[in-house]
Amino acid sequence: MKTKIIFLGPPGSGKGTYSSYVSWLLDIPHISTGQIFREAIKQNTDLGKTVNEYLQKGALVPDEVTIRVLKERMSKPDCQKGFILDGYPRTMPQAKSLDEAVDIDVVINLKIHETILIKKLSARRICEKCGDIYNIADIYETVEGIQYDMPSMPPKTPGTCDKCGGKLIQRKDDRVEVIKTRLRLDRERSEPLIRYYRERGLVEDVSVHLGLDKTMPIIIDKVKAHRVGD
Repeated sequence: MKTKIIFLGPPGSGKGTYSSYVSWLLDIPHISTGQIFREAIKQNTDLGKTVNEYLQKGALVPDEVTIRVLKERMSKPDCQKGFILDGYPRTMPQAKSLDEAVDIDVVINLKIHETILIKKLSARRICEKCGDIYNIADIYETVEGIQYDMPSMPPKTPGTCDKCGGKLIQRKDDRVEVIKTRLRLDRERSEPLIRYYRERGLVEDVSVHLGLDKTMPIIIDKVKAHRVGD
């Protein structure tokens, strides 16, 4: 049985973390176009050189490049049982191109208040070698009637990745001075996508205000509700 999942949500909402856990639980690949691009840049491949040219200009990678990379990744054998898309689609042309290739089962839309996002993003640390994600902020506060109980997810050894031993870094776009701009641009881009998938009955909203251990069962239940035969 194939299970094809999209994770949507603003930066810092936990798409990478939750996608990774669902990937492990369902034994299907977690596909992050951002990670594919970063690895290509690191290895200085032709794709990496192309992507880096746009990033250096502060521009988005063109849809045709992203679509080509995604289709190539989905064609690999490990996607036969399904996959999880994290960071794709980002635009309506990407969404419509995806529709031509596969039938998506469910779209998990992660929701979290902007003030909490700013705190989470500025405390996020990423392994420069394998891309594993950690967070060093403990957040316990009430915002607009929602109690956020979000413990930190630190590495066992400060500054070092548990998985591969790589150095943990703060990405430039996780610094407070650029976060608000990122959130505004993401909101403008994602709202049409959410409407598009909601009209098709595929969207499951998940409020991210609790820890991983309490939020994961909610996500899994929503995924299973869309799996034919479950």
